[in-house]
Amino acid sequence: MSIHHAIGDKSVAAFDRARKLMPGGVNSPARAFGAVGGSPLFIDHAKGPYLFDIDGRQFVDYIGSWGPMILGHQHPAVIEAVTKAVHRGTSYGAPTEAESKLAEQVIEAVPSVEKVRLVNSGTEATMSAIRVARGATGRNKIIKFSGNYHGHVDSLLVAAGSAAATLGVPDSPGVTPGAGGDTIVLAYNDVNQLAAAFDQHAGEIAAVILEPVVGNMGCVPPSQEFLNALRTVTTKDGAILIFDEVMTGFRLAFGGAQELFGVTPDMTTLGKIVGGGMPLGAYGGRADIMDNVLPAGKVFQAGTLSGNPVAVAAGSATLQLLKDQPPYEYLEAMGERLATGIDQAASDAGIDHVVQRVGSMMTLFFNPDLVTNWDQADRCNRDAYAEYFWAMIGEGIYLPCSQFEALFFGNAHTEALIDQTVEAARKVLPDLERAAKA
Repeated sequence: MSIHHAIGDKSVAAFDRARKLMPGGVNSPARAFGAVGGSPLFIDHAKGPYLFDIDGRQFVDYIGSWGPMILGHQHPAVIEAVTKAVHRGTSYGAPTEAESKLAEQVIEAVPSVEKVRLVNSGTEATMSAIRVARGATGRNKIIKFSGNYHGHVDSLLVAAGSAAATLGVPDSPGVTPGAGGDTIVLAYNDVNQLAAAFDQHAGEIAAVILEPVVGNMGCVPPSQEFLNALRTVTTKDGAILIFDEVMTGFRLAFGGAQELFGVTPDMTTLGKIVGGGMPLGAYGGRADIMDNVLPAGKVFQAGTLSGNPVAVAAGSATLQLLKDQPPYEYLEAMGERLATGIDQAASDAGIDHVVQRVGSMMTLFFNPDLVTNWDQADRCNRDAYAEYFWAMIGEGIYLPCSQFEALFFGNAHTEALIDQTVEAARKVLPDLERAAKA
């Protein structure tokens, strides 16, 4: 199906209107479909595993609001919790017992978290965690990894310099050289680069931040050696290890990637699932680190809407359901079924590819080689992915609108829907062979 036929007329008109009102017609860049071309589909509503666009079409949703909807859209218990909260008021700017309950749930679930601070987004969580790490250590430098995204924080919107352990350079207009001047950018999964950076900057590094399973260059798992090395070298040097579990928290296991891989960081940032689909983030860690945050300590961080009662209600209800009815065994089985089916469909079509998955996160890379870092991901055939995306839209399957975004699914995705998705891929992939090999 061509792009023209895959986009409904109402969505085209809605995008034309939006572009006159908002930069690029969207409130977050990926939604503009720049990586796949065409106009985005405008959504009217969602239910369970489905999205419904304003042209009245139904799609199996493999984005789940980019991760939060692990229980599916409109889960009755979450809707009930939100409704009750709204009827009591939408914002107080004062403490509530519900905030303490959600904090207790996070602390119980996440191995690294002894104390937690609620914020409004994943970006706010990572920004704050970096500030706290610097305040706690009295050091300035931080390490991040190419292909890892931690929100639109100035010091983290940097690209690698010309040498392995050089300081980063701004990767966005509006980010000053000074903002990223203390950020060191390394290759993901590269133990030798990590060791070299700590040798070169011993005693200067406040923190290392990473996605313990990357979702922002497609799904890229860490090696166990890499995670172990991170834990060892940061402990030895006195640097703070931060896991950005905005995507992976409560998704790969109830305790996140740190539970799954058995490596406990010093601090953790959370978002997406922790808010149950509402705007909510969190950062937490060891009590001695978190006690540096005002008013217990001197590191400033505040927010008028932090701990918003409606968002807290959605997050608390979601975490309670994940604890009482853990979906992780089911998600692993469905993930294996989906990955095996897509892999076989691509192989049968003669397409150079690799399928990578951890739990309910997955990516079909149009790349013949295993992807372990950004340089390898960057070699993917983006045009082939764009054709695949639109062909699957034509089959009623809504995938991430970029080769470099992981797909997500939840426990509302039945075995029949997984099989339907595989059959759709089996139908469209043979037509992409020429593009995939170009």
